Amino acid sequence: MTFHYDLPVLLALFAGLVATGAVGGLLAGLLGVGGGIVIVPALFWVLTALDFPSGIASHLAVATSLATIISTSLSSMRAHSKRGTVDLDLLKLWGPAVVVGALIGGGLSKVISGDGLRLVFGSVAILVAINMAIPKTLVVADHLPGSKIVNRAIASAIGLVSSLMGIGGGTLSVPTLSAFSFPVHRAVGTASAMGLLIAVPGVLGFIWSGWSVPARPPLSLGYVNLAAVAIIAPVSYMMAPFGARLAHALNARVLKSAFAAFLLITALRMILS
Repeated sequence: MTFHYDLPVLLALFAGLVATGAVGGLLAGLLGVGGGIVIVPALFWVLTALDFPSGIASHLAVATSLATIISTSLSSMRAHSKRGTVDLDLLKLWGPAVVVGALIGGGLSKVISGDGLRLVFGSVAILVAINMAIPKTLVVADHLPGSKIVNRAIASAIGLVSSLMGIGGGTLSVPTLSAFSFPVHRAVGTASAMGLLIAVPGVLGFIWSGWSVPARPPLSLGYVNLAAVAIIAPVSYMMAPFGARLAHALNARVLKSAFAAFLLITALRMILS
């Protein structure tokens, strides 16, 4: 395996990671998605351009994305909290199950192939994009289920799949909450907090599953590449508040359309890759 670490390539990669962090942070604040919907495919393409096998590249991209979501979710959550759109009661109900699901997802990465991770990412993202793009968003009820067991089952599934995709809570929790007639701005704000509950246990699972895997890039902790995190995370952190301000300046339909467009484009490119 050959790695091209000459100065022009390194500068280009640095610029690409900075741009990835900026767009990811903006989306985190705007849509509550933690930026992973951009960071995962961007890192995957960067790593494959450096001749990393696609199997390793997929795991590194997902795990590193989860690591960057930690700081981004903190920034986005604070911005939304100031505007009163983080639902603490929902976090208490869903939070523990989200954490358990994310931890299981990170651990499952030890037995799921790179193709499998990309298939999960692309397939789920397409379904979510379709749901968000249709004129009338799917509504299954006018309120959340009354059963705590059902709520925790939903939350654990969101945590598990989000962890395997390397994304924050918004990609799945926002459309799920919308299906139960939850106000979209409140769903986005609460999703920013759920991103943190997904990222931390998910990262721990990917560190464990990739601890002894060979051919990882330098400065990797398990499947998490610390160098990429050090570049993307601070840029994303700084950009997230701008996205949150923009979210409150747009109406719900614009938010949903933007969300669907980003999801569909990214999903198709990941599957085709």
